Amino acid sequence: MSFKEQVAELSKRAIAAQNIALTEEATKNALVMPFLRTLGFDVFDPTQIVPEFIADVGLKKGEKVDYAVKINDRIEFILEAKAVSANLSQAQYSQLYRYFSTTDCSIAILTNGIQIWFFTDLDAPNKLDSNPFFKFDLFDYDDNDLKELEKFHKEKFSIEDIKSSASTLKRMKATISCIEAQFNDPDDEFVRLISKEIHDGKLTAAVVAEFKPIIKRAFEDLVRQKIQRKLSAAFNENVNIPTIKDVDSVTQINDDGDGIETTQEEIDGFNIVRAIGAELADVSRIVMRDQKSYCGINFDDNNRKPIVRLHFNSKTKFLTIFDAEKAGSRFDITQTTDIFKAKAQIQAVIQSYVSS
Repeated sequence: MSFKEQVAELSKRAIAAQNIALTEEATKNALVMPFLRTLGFDVFDPTQIVPEFIADVGLKKGEKVDYAVKINDRIEFILEAKAVSANLSQAQYSQLYRYFSTTDCSIAILTNGIQIWFFTDLDAPNKLDSNPFFKFDLFDYDDNDLKELEKFHKEKFSIEDIKSSASTLKRMKATISCIEAQFNDPDDEFVRLISKEIHDGKLTAAVVAEFKPIIKRAFEDLVRQKIQRKLSAAFNENVNIPTIKDVDSVTQINDDGDGIETTQEEIDGFNIVRAIGAELADVSRIVMRDQKSYCGINFDDNNRKPIVRLHFNSKTKFLTIFDAEKAGSRFDITQTTDIFKAKAQIQAVIQSYVSS
């Protein structure tokens, strides 16, 4: 079984365990030990896994961290487990900080069996960083996350590679955060940087204020154009992909504070479903109804005639495609244009409604 398949099995186990393994000990048995096995360790071999590891720290004697993980007789990880219901952002894990500085370990792991947070000492040598450099979620991961996780496998472990990757991930997160902030609300310095390339005169405060909404809109249009090019390539023709404002068959675009946000990605998915259905019915009969947990696409704006549900609110994207009997089946995708791979199933359910 491949590493990807093993993680998928662990994810299935987590789904079953999340409502049962409510205590910390139950979480260890149901999820943490299987996780360590997935990383290639024999959890019953004390030369690899040391449970209830004790390391005296200053005046504190006899404190324990849940697991010490060894590779070639060296402790490489220490791991602190919490109950599956624990919120890791609020969890107390002071043992990790204290033990990290008194052992030769390179990595500290905090987990509730579903979310796995990895820490190291990028900010100051031998002092655990306050923020994890990598987070893995068994309910929300993609292929890139799997590649990062596999670096911690016993057979692939290299602290040099991991720390190099950790540094890159840290910088990447900071860069994305910075770009996202400028995308949402470009500051004056950024506006000046762009404006000086296209404005010949003096960049007064009034000019900067004038350029600010233009630059924000340019960001949005650039993203939209990239999406349109990808969709156009999938259609093999030059099509105009509508924006939210252009779509006439969306009956539930929510700006009323109910927590529902219809994204451009959902609009793109909706348009692909309409394009698939256009061979069988007028596209005005294919209607979107966005919900908090999924984006529904129905026939004749009728909840009793579901076609597809788009589950795009997490890294792991998938469709629920319905058949003529209203039974839904899951169809995993990695990008929006993968919806075309489900063309036959989508057309089958639309045809059932057209014929009825």
